[in-house]
Amino acid sequence: MSETNNARLRIIPLGLTLSTFLLLTYLICIVFGIFAPEQFHMHQAWGPLLPGFEWLTPAGFLFGALGAFAYGWFIAIVFVPLHRFFHR
Repeated sequence: MSETNNARLRIIPLGLTLSTFLLLTYLICIVFGIFAPEQFHMHQAWGPLLPGFEWLTPAGFLFGALGAFAYGWFIAIVFVPLHRFFHR
């Protein structure tokens, strides 16, 4: 890679991108779980991954959404410094 390459990873854009992606994935899984519960059982996987998640309760839905969004930020905060370290 040349020194003129300015495509450096930054925490805020990556955090927002990952958090939005994970939140949308969570919402899609919830919708599929509601409309096709026989085929899609992702709600069973969300419980251990997202603290406070309970299937089809308002509080559980909110905790799941916040947890999915927070995981995106966690990944960005850990990944970007590691990427910068190994990129040098």
